[in-house]
Amino acid sequence: MNTDSQKTYILAIESSCDDTAAAVLQNDKVLSNVVANQAIHQEYGGVVPELASRAHQQNIVPVVTAALRKANIDKKQLSAIAFTSGPGLLGSLLVGTSFAKSFAMGLDIPLLDINHMKAHILAHFIDEEGYDKPSFPFIGVTISGGHTQIVRVDDYFKMEVIGETIDDAVGEAFDKSAKIMDLPYPGGPLIDKYAQLGNPKAFPFTKPKVGGLNFSFSGLKTQIMYFVQRQQEANPDFLKENRNDVCASIQYTIVNILMDKIKKAVKETGITEIAIGGGVSANSGIRTALKNAETTHGWKTFLPKFQYTTDNAAMIGIVGYLKYKDLVERDSFQNLEVSAQSRLKI
Repeated sequence: MNTDSQKTYILAIESSCDDTAAAVLQNDKVLSNVVANQAIHQEYGGVVPELASRAHQQNIVPVVTAALRKANIDKKQLSAIAFTSGPGLLGSLLVGTSFAKSFAMGLDIPLLDINHMKAHILAHFIDEEGYDKPSFPFIGVTISGGHTQIVRVDDYFKMEVIGETIDDAVGEAFDKSAKIMDLPYPGGPLIDKYAQLGNPKAFPFTKPKVGGLNFSFSGLKTQIMYFVQRQQEANPDFLKENRNDVCASIQYTIVNILMDKIKKAVKETGITEIAIGGGVSANSGIRTALKNAETTHGWKTFLPKFQYTTDNAAMIGIVGYLKYKDLVERDSFQNLEVSAQSRLKI
């Protein structure tokens, strides 16, 4: 087992949804980060779990091979293998889990199971030039197609979810709104694109009233659906003529919902460092609102590099490295009995 902290190489595998990803890290530096996307889901307007797991089976060997080659290391140099154990689509997770177990067994090196949501938060600790790292404690905000959470982060492995969605995730709200507007999947990035050309206050939508730090997006999604239906009944060309303004108004409302809860979390905790993660953190409206909050509210905000926002293996690798160091110190590595879990709490 390689325990030299100066030469720790982690192979990371991510297969929680429809992207097959592998990365190699030397300590906290990314040597390679390879992602194979699955275009087939565009035909169905969303991810089809069975098709996703089959595609993972086809992609995982070429992706891991490419990650090792790009990192310019041999598999015998690896210190450990980190993999996503959950949450996610069970069939997809099983492909990554089975491969990671087999590879670790064959190389006789430790296996590190990683929580996907923790990885989105700890991606900020990847050593990247020009990017600062948050200080403990900080507030982690994870926003993706499947999750919306506000997390108090006191240490690498001490986190508490203090707010989360009670129904739909924010990414689903973006994608479903785009589908209502007949935009192709994935529609969230398209709403962001058109929103930058429109008037965000053209069509006011009501923000849901949810107690505490929790979120709800299902009502907003329904509100948008009925709004579009009414407008198109009156004018069949409504979306064609007002697409940019509708997108801008939807994005403005969703960003305000998120910012209201973050402000409340800051007030309740007294923590003013905010680190955002997850695929929706690539949204320009959210990024602008957070950067503006540094001036208006005195926060310090941390935005991940774009390649670490969507599902990727580099974020799994950084958690693997931090976990590896911790387990080396305690001489407490896990066996190969760890299993994938579609539902997994932080």
